Amino acid sequence: MEIYLDANATTPVLSQARAAALSVMADTFGNPSSIHGSGLRARALLDEVRAAARRVLGAPTGQVLFTSGATEGIQTAVLSALHSLRQRRIAGEAIPARLLYGSTEHKAVPEALRHWNGLLSLQLQIDAIPVAADGRHDLAWLRRHAPEAGLVCTMAANNETGVISDLDGIADALAGSGALWMVDGVQALGKLPLHLAERRIDYAPFSGHKLYAPKGIGMLYVRDGAPLTPLLTGGGQEGALRAGTENMAGIAALGAVLSALEGGGVFASAERLQAQRGRLASALREAFPGVVFNAPFESSLPTTLNFSVPGMSARTLLDLFDAAGLRMSGGSACSAARAQPSYVLEAMGLAAWQTESAVRLSFGAADSASLIDEACDRLRSCGEVMRATCQSEGTHGADGPVDLLTRFVVDGACCYIVADTDSRRCVVIDPLPQLTDRLLQWIRCRQFELAAVLDTHSHGDHASSAQDLRGALAPSLGERDACDALGWPTGGRAIELGRHRLVRMPIPGHTQDSTAYLLHDDKDQLCMAFVGDTVMPGALGRSDFEQSAPMDFAASLRALEQAVGPHTLLLSGHDYDNRFATTLSVECAAQPLLAAVLQGRLGDESFAMEKAALERVLAPTEYQTLACGARSECSLFDEQVELPAAQLLAQMSASSALLLVDVREPFESRVGAAGALGAQAVPLSSLINALPRLTQLPAETSLVFVCRSGNRSAQAARALRRLGHAQAWSLAGGLALWPAKAGDVPGAEALAI
Repeated sequence: MEIYLDANATTPVLSQARAAALSVMADTFGNPSSIHGSGLRARALLDEVRAAARRVLGAPTGQVLFTSGATEGIQTAVLSALHSLRQRRIAGEAIPARLLYGSTEHKAVPEALRHWNGLLSLQLQIDAIPVAADGRHDLAWLRRHAPEAGLVCTMAANNETGVISDLDGIADALAGSGALWMVDGVQALGKLPLHLAERRIDYAPFSGHKLYAPKGIGMLYVRDGAPLTPLLTGGGQEGALRAGTENMAGIAALGAVLSALEGGGVFASAERLQAQRGRLASALREAFPGVVFNAPFESSLPTTLNFSVPGMSARTLLDLFDAAGLRMSGGSACSAARAQPSYVLEAMGLAAWQTESAVRLSFGAADSASLIDEACDRLRSCGEVMRATCQSEGTHGADGPVDLLTRFVVDGACCYIVADTDSRRCVVIDPLPQLTDRLLQWIRCRQFELAAVLDTHSHGDHASSAQDLRGALAPSLGERDACDALGWPTGGRAIELGRHRLVRMPIPGHTQDSTAYLLHDDKDQLCMAFVGDTVMPGALGRSDFEQSAPMDFAASLRALEQAVGPHTLLLSGHDYDNRFATTLSVECAAQPLLAAVLQGRLGDESFAMEKAALERVLAPTEYQTLACGARSECSLFDEQVELPAAQLLAQMSASSALLLVDVREPFESRVGAAGALGAQAVPLSSLINALPRLTQLPAETSLVFVCRSGNRSAQAARALRRLGHAQAWSLAGGLALWPAKAGDVPGAEALAI
């Protein structure tokens, strides 16, 4: 059973609201602007719902307009306020020079301010009102700047953290200012008493789908006397203030929700909601003892928990929760597709790890006690699974087999653990500061001995955390292991790891100390090579650093080819495009400069000159970090690899050459996501272990990767395509869109798994 805990993004439609909407579509379908009987019945319903809205909002006066939702309401309010300022300027009046908005506002607000400020040619200064660590507005700052403001935009309650604004304090700070005031009331509807008419609020937009009404219906309150410019003009509906035939089904559904609010019995009381939040918070503390809640409970909505877990990314937690059937988000649903830290938490001044790992749990006021009970049980199960798979801090004792290689990636920078199960020895290559706790947890929980911590070169875009790891695990390393600047044991010819061993190879160029580490098996066969930033997927490491050796770069590339050949997998220090691994053969096809030097068509000096030209202007990466190489166009091209469900079903039915690979992580299968379509389990974090086998599959074999959403499987499919397997695919939409039965897929009615 799916447990939906993302109510701040949207809610299911209340049964009474569905019934009301269907009734209108079937019976009261008249146009409320018509004067015949059907139209008059529709008009009566419209007036009835508007009257209910006034009572719920505490707005017996002023305008209450029906809109398509809060975004339209925000646009209308901002346009109205700024158009009024423009008219005053045209009339020769001096107008305030600033527009202010809360720094934790929904993005719709600053975007609307920028849009209409430019379109109306006002060119007013737009500033964010700071917030304190508790997420509430800095009222002293606002009081100082309110006299300069023409419009102030704040929210009643924050959509990410649930923090409730001090509306009375804001009103006091605006005393004496002529600024218009818009309050985003979306998250407050049905949860907070707004008493709009008792406050000096000029505009308040609302959205029905945040409180059990359908999407596409909302409201805008406008105080009597506040300027109002229609965003939509036309047929004169809504008193000529919002044109367009009214969405009567949506209005009827919203009316049913408002009636439920007034009548009671449907939505939980504030006390009950606080008790439910307390139970969920306790379950989270049991599951993740280090959990940190990012907003104080006493000044937050009782339906919202924003939390971070040390050592776990938001993506890891969301994958875990989703596998357990718990639907949460990493912040605002409107920004969820962009894997960036929460700007709301950044504005609150919280630590980087909190902003990058935050998860939002938000439940509905109509959720049952049994649903909350089940959610708590699943949260505790998630914690148990993370401890059993060595994902949680402070856990110990996992002693089973591990993959030879595990890869970690932070903003395109790669770190590797090479581990030998038999000897319980491991090596960390290119450790990153952000991963120190995770690496320590990985090693301690699995009870491995750390043989060495190696860097492939002195890094220019980040600091190595090698010394921190060595210090934390000094008893494991022992006094015997004195090492050089890159971590290689002094005097050692090789690092022995049971059935595997690492040898080093100098490859100066990117830096003077650039080094490759070649991994051999017990038959002395070369398995893979860790090459740092000398060769990256689609790029060669830049050689314009002070510590670079550009004249040595070409010779190092030729020596590397001689040592590893054209087809050995190369693991790089950076992988900006999620290619996982590459080979010299693949890179020669993608990079003409590399091909020219390896084929003897370019000498050392000419290579250095042409390479310098490529590196003359290198923009930062998408992560705003230093680019460690000039990527070729080939590496940036993302071909379509999505395979529709109907086509996969057809291939499965035809018993064609097909291999299904599930790239979800082990902890996901442990909480209930195992056995997807009978696919082989190859977690994305250890995909590099399977690359030698997968790249050797017959060319006609369809290799189809699956995951929850299709994002990770698409990465795997593109990686295999780049390494030469043309029939690598990703299940379109992931398992989230996989049909419950074959008949749910158009064109596959006769097929079954």
